[in-house]
Amino acid sequence: MSESAISLVPVRMGDIAIGKPLPRAIYDGQGNLLLASGCVIESRSQLDGLIQHGFIKDYGWGQGMPPARPKETVLVKAARKPVDTPPPEDTSSNKEIIVAMDDVRWHVGETLYLQQVDNTNTRYSVQLIGFVKNKSIFVTSPMVDGKLEFVRDGQTFVVRAFSGKKAYAFIAVALKSVHVPYPYLHLSYPKELRCTVVRRGVRVQVKLVAALSLGQPARDADLTLTDISVGGASAVSKQVLGNKGEEGQIRFKVRAADQDETLNLRVALRSVAPAEAGEGYRHGIEFLDVASRDSLILSAFVHQTLAEGL
Repeated sequence: MSESAISLVPVRMGDIAIGKPLPRAIYDGQGNLLLASGCVIESRSQLDGLIQHGFIKDYGWGQGMPPARPKETVLVKAARKPVDTPPPEDTSSNKEIIVAMDDVRWHVGETLYLQQVDNTNTRYSVQLIGFVKNKSIFVTSPMVDGKLEFVRDGQTFVVRAFSGKKAYAFIAVALKSVHVPYPYLHLSYPKELRCTVVRRGVRVQVKLVAALSLGQPARDADLTLTDISVGGASAVSKQVLGNKGEEGQIRFKVRAADQDETLNLRVALRSVAPAEAGEGYRHGIEFLDVASRDSLILSAFVHQTLAEGL
């Protein structure tokens, strides 16, 4: 066992809290830094993940650490300040951490996205079949229009995936394409992956043509969605389409989980402003009373788009 592993103790519920700066850095079981001291935990899922997989340095690790729990308790109490309002949401880019492959909880059938390193415009969607620890990952063979794509041994890919509220990315090499008894591909087993925890309400950049109908009587217009989240979207058009607060319907297509889906959602116009560089007008649109099925499709599309763009 390594020295770093001996010097680590599991994180306890009382050590960390949502919305408060971490009093101490958190590591994985191999001693790799997950979150530095001072970082703020943003969600319950992130808190639960750190409680389940996180470790902190033992008191004897390094100089200047408190020798006993009472002193640490005094320091924590002294640092507390009255909070009248919740801390502001971090609007910066999603924080990225490094995780071990052994800590990732993927399931058979999980969708992975392969992007060729030497041809970034070429991407494939495959499914996870399984893996042998420290040996290889098995995925379905890439296919385009129902035909198998040739993958040469040694070809390098950026592999991306989304699971729960986390997006992952790592580099893998094609070890061998197998065709019997069915086609599948061996990818090299990664030791570490880049992981981004996706905040609620995260938006992804898109370019989707949509049909909007606003007001009574209804006024129909075409516009282009430029970014989208589960709760709404931004769109541009050549002219102002309505007044703030007007409600209506919007219709557009997305591709999620390898299926083309058409969404027809009730919306409200929340903002109208001139677009950048004078290119028409930008509209802020909120999705209203989204049905469960449509919400799942939107969530899958947003998360898939995020994973593909990591």
